[in-house]
Amino acid sequence: MAHADTGVQPTPDPYGAPEDDGEFRWPFKTRAPRTREKRTRAPKIKPSYERHYHQTIRKVDLWSVLKISICFYLTALLILLASGMVLWWIASAVGVISNIENFVGDLMNSNDFHFLSWSVLRATTLVGLVVVCLMVVCTVLAAACYNLFSGVLGGIEITVVEDETVTRK
Repeated sequence: MAHADTGVQPTPDPYGAPEDDGEFRWPFKTRAPRTREKRTRAPKIKPSYERHYHQTIRKVDLWSVLKISICFYLTALLILLASGMVLWWIASAVGVISNIENFVGDLMNSNDFHFLSWSVLRATTLVGLVVVCLMVVCTVLAAACYNLFSGVLGGIEITVVEDETVTRK
């Protein structure tokens, strides 16, 4: 039995397939059969959200500045005194202190010049306490000046970023 020619001509793919292999194509897109592939789990991604807050520091509490600066400068003095004592002991063990004593004794025409370790430590501590007091006063005065100028200039604006990671169960 012979089939009659129905006049159906292959049309170009309306979805833009560039290859032309001479096959008949319907004017609408057909779904190709899918092959089963083994699924792998994608790693769980934890989305993170950021919130930005703009804060302006307009005033600093002078009492807080006083307390923090006293703690800071006294701690710095203690660290400097401890490191100075360790360096003094090392220099004394190596003989640097005796060389300096001989040099100063030669400058002063004295044969019995010696550093008294505890006197040097006491003097250094007193000078350090005076410096701590001066630095505390300067820091509190700087905070008071900041309070005055922030009223005119608007203060310091900071941006706080809150990062929140959301976990899915």
